[in-house]
Amino acid sequence: MEYRKRPPKAYRNLDFLHSRDARSIRILAEYYEPLSRFQKYGIENSIVFFGSARSTDLKSAKKDIEKFRVHLEKEQLPEKEIEIRINRRLKLAEYYEDAVKLSEKLTLWTLDKKTGKQEYYICSGGGPGMMEAANKGAHKAGGKSIGLNISIPMEQYPNRYISEELMFEFHYFFIRKFWFIYLAKALVVFPGGFGTMDELMEVITLIQTQKLTRRLPIVIYGSDYWNDVLNLNALVQWGTISHKDLDLIYFADEVDTAFDYLVKNMDKE
Repeated sequence: MEYRKRPPKAYRNLDFLHSRDARSIRILAEYYEPLSRFQKYGIENSIVFFGSARSTDLKSAKKDIEKFRVHLEKEQLPEKEIEIRINRRLKLAEYYEDAVKLSEKLTLWTLDKKTGKQEYYICSGGGPGMMEAANKGAHKAGGKSIGLNISIPMEQYPNRYISEELMFEFHYFFIRKFWFIYLAKALVVFPGGFGTMDELMEVITLIQTQKLTRRLPIVIYGSDYWNDVLNLNALVQWGTISHKDLDLIYFADEVDTAFDYLVKNMDKE
């Protein structure tokens, strides 16, 4: 008697799992798989760092300045504009270095040298730039850190400083956003673009609307940058937010100032 070849079981049928019909299964997988790992390693608290994927360390920025200048000159920009952009590129690199220092200091603060246990884990978006700086600081301190990477066409690849067992790759932005906030006990926002502002505004909205009821200190780092690109006082003047809403965030320009504020205002649950 001849038997036909067995068809694949549903959970091994990749054509089905990658189909539209299985979207809900993929979404659940991006919830339960990270949950399983966080529980396995006893991770309950994180300090989330956001910031630009396009920033670099100061050494690299200085090394590439001439190449950057040539690029700007090809765009036929005025010399004054070229100097402004070069100075801002170097300033962004200084913010990168501050992100490393703050992450390192926070990890040293929470790391038990005898047991290797951490109460708080630095968590980044997993990619380059400020995200890399956050994971790098934790690595330098001898601690572990989380990287919530996302599959997108440009810029986003896992940086080398994420702890191997805490490296994640997401397809769905909203599930990734959930994991950013679910474990977060503090948020540090370094200079960044659309993605950074998206995350910042979403968290502020969750707190403002009391969908997030626990204390969550938010540090916005780098007033030179943020005052230039984000006029929150104008929202008050136009009446679209209340003045008390500004109390949800704290501006810092020094690593020690940011560190002291975070340590003082984080809940220990």
